[in-house]
Amino acid sequence: MTVSAIPLIDAHLDLAWNALSFNRDLTLPLKDLRDIDGQYSDGTFRGRCTIVLDELEVASLRVCVGTLLARSGPNPPATLLRRELDYAHPSIAHAHAHGQLAYYRWLEYSKRVRFIRTASDLKHHWHHPDALGLILSFEGCDPILDLDDLHRWHKLGIRAAGLTHYGHGQYAAGTDADGGLTRKGRELLREFEMLGIILDVTHLSDQSMSEALEYYSGPVLASHHNCRAFVPAQRQLSDQQISELLDRDAVIGIALDAWMLYPGWVRGETDRSVVDISAALDHIDHICELAGNTRQVAIGSDLDGGFGTDQTPAGLDRYSDLQSLAGLLSARGYSSEDVNNIFHRNWLNFFLHSLPQNHE
Repeated sequence: MTVSAIPLIDAHLDLAWNALSFNRDLTLPLKDLRDIDGQYSDGTFRGRCTIVLDELEVASLRVCVGTLLARSGPNPPATLLRRELDYAHPSIAHAHAHGQLAYYRWLEYSKRVRFIRTASDLKHHWHHPDALGLILSFEGCDPILDLDDLHRWHKLGIRAAGLTHYGHGQYAAGTDADGGLTRKGRELLREFEMLGIILDVTHLSDQSMSEALEYYSGPVLASHHNCRAFVPAQRQLSDQQISELLDRDAVIGIALDAWMLYPGWVRGETDRSVVDISAALDHIDHICELAGNTRQVAIGSDLDGGFGTDQTPAGLDRYSDLQSLAGLLSARGYSSEDVNNIFHRNWLNFFLHSLPQNHE
């Protein structure tokens, strides 16, 4: 761990999905993983990974939200878009999510991660960080079979969840789709409130987000979301949505996917040289201006979330390059307190307040 590194909390990493769906051994050095990964030919991101476990340690990543990610839309096979992500029936998505959970459990057994289920867990871990702290979240709830199954997942450690991903899911319309919550989605949100599960609004369609914020009164976050003011697309947050989230005491995690930082980005065509890592600061600035402070914006990098350095901004070649944001923020006039807020304190305070205080 570098001496000058500032402790970091990242609200969105698809670690288990990377391991299981792309056959990546995250215990390898980054160069070795890139060499092996580059032998695959199923995507332009191959051989361009930014994340291995050692790299997270170099970056001083102390806590992350680790996802479970598997999709099964209501009308397959029309919604089967990606062979490493889309499944013909929720039961198959359910099984894949359990496989991802098994990977996180292996990391726990290997003392590489520590599951964080309560505020007291987080408080202890923050002062004794002998492994990577991991808060478990669904990126899309398609693997949840019914309300009884939600209770089982909660007992297994789920503490946050986004209802859907891309397209139409079992519970809501998501990115690039029109529509709102389904009946099952409204029922799921009621159960979220009872269990104290945090709602992640990322990937919700505009209508779904509006309905979810009206229907659900528990804690809300936006794990990896940028600003529509700079990159006009439904995937980004409008100023009105940002204001609504600020009013709900949410924290918004800035994503480092280049297509969310550069308007008009075309996947597989646009060269990353058109945008550099400092573009992330424009989104941070905007949220801080709307909030009037630096207490509701943080990092939700989404690095290696189905892309690599083919789709990261220039200057971000490996995960530990996130530390360069500190100097860039300081150069823009942010104080050391502001930088600490953005790097870790905002997420730390949010989860200390929003997680259950103690084990039942």
